[in-house]
Amino acid sequence: MAKLEGRRIAVLVTDGVEEVELREPVKALQDEGAEVVVASPDGNPVQLMRHDEKTSKAEAQMRTLDLTTRDFDGVLLPGGTMNADQLRMDEDARRFVRAMDDDHKPIAAICHAPWLLVSARIVQGRILTSYATLQDDIRNAGGTWVDQATNVDRNLLTSRHPGDIPAFNEKMVEMFASVSTALR
Repeated sequence: MAKLEGRRIAVLVTDGVEEVELREPVKALQDEGAEVVVASPDGNPVQLMRHDEKTSKAEAQMRTLDLTTRDFDGVLLPGGTMNADQLRMDEDARRFVRAMDDDHKPIAAICHAPWLLVSARIVQGRILTSYATLQDDIRNAGGTWVDQATNVDRNLLTSRHPGDIPAFNEKMVEMFASVSTALR
């Protein structure tokens, strides 16, 4: 049986999401049997990027407004500077991430995605890694920033950049597999 069979994972994105940080983690989740549901603020397709170049679009199945913790076992937050900067301002995304954290459900965030964790006010007293330019934001929000490929602090998994995706995917699958589907 696949490690994530029966798990339902929400993926929060908006325009400007880094393509590799969406596609590779989603593939890792699906390869292990997870049902992956992509949500954007308006439920419309989002523009993928390779750094500052537009690539393709990705479909969204839901709006962030419609996300509820009872329907999901975990959440994946891909990066991309524009994506993360816009998503952190979406009150529904902040609400959902806070609720997932309150329920102690796993949250996996890579590169610039921890900006949403900062804006959701869930980093105080926590240890995170991220793209290096976010370290001041994390520290100013009461968190501790570390420079390493991945970091797990309770239910938060964070990672620095696309070069860390293999380590991120491995830890993410492990973390999501440890959650009982009975929590839904």
